[in-house]
Amino acid sequence: MRKAVDHLTSADPKLATWIERVGPCQIAFHPPEFSTLARSVVFQQLSGKAAATIYKRLEAALGPKGVRPEGILTLEPEQMRPLGLSGQKAKYLRSLAEKTLDGTINFAQLPSMPDEEVIAHLTSAKGVGVWTAQMFLMFALQRPDVLPLGDLGIRNAMQRLYRLRTPPKPERMVKIARPWRPYTTYACWYLWRGLDGGANL
Repeated sequence: MRKAVDHLTSADPKLATWIERVGPCQIAFHPPEFSTLARSVVFQQLSGKAAATIYKRLEAALGPKGVRPEGILTLEPEQMRPLGLSGQKAKYLRSLAEKTLDGTINFAQLPSMPDEEVIAHLTSAKGVGVWTAQMFLMFALQRPDVLPLGDLGIRNAMQRLYRLRTPPKPERMVKIARPWRPYTTYACWYLWRGLDGGANL
């Protein structure tokens, strides 16, 4: 991480100011397995606190074996609703479990795949969109150079940091992020943390 932060600090003076105010990079990585992607599905469109509560309930309902595809398929959507999962998310989790068990999604193969292939592979499951696949690339597969163009937080952080009139569109985002390569993932972490209040700019 030190190499990444040194590169970002020298490549982008504006981002360097934010990095200094946020402090050390403390990205938390998760194992590149089914439970991590299932967790991302649960967290979609929810606040972190609410999603974490729901996921803990799901873990408790599945017992000591944890969040595994076999366990997910033992729960009917009606059993998931009291946990806080919508009918739609219950279907998404079941779809992901089914595709994992039938081999359509193979987590063991993902580390050897290029980023774009990982995205295509994961989005074959209902409820797993490009953004969710990109989060998996960043925080499970630890890919260092991912720019989630559809992430509202990144767009808002760019608008704030670079004093833009409106949140940038994808073409502008790519241009802004060009100096960050090959450590875009780490720059995005700083943008999220800064937007959360870690940088008073």
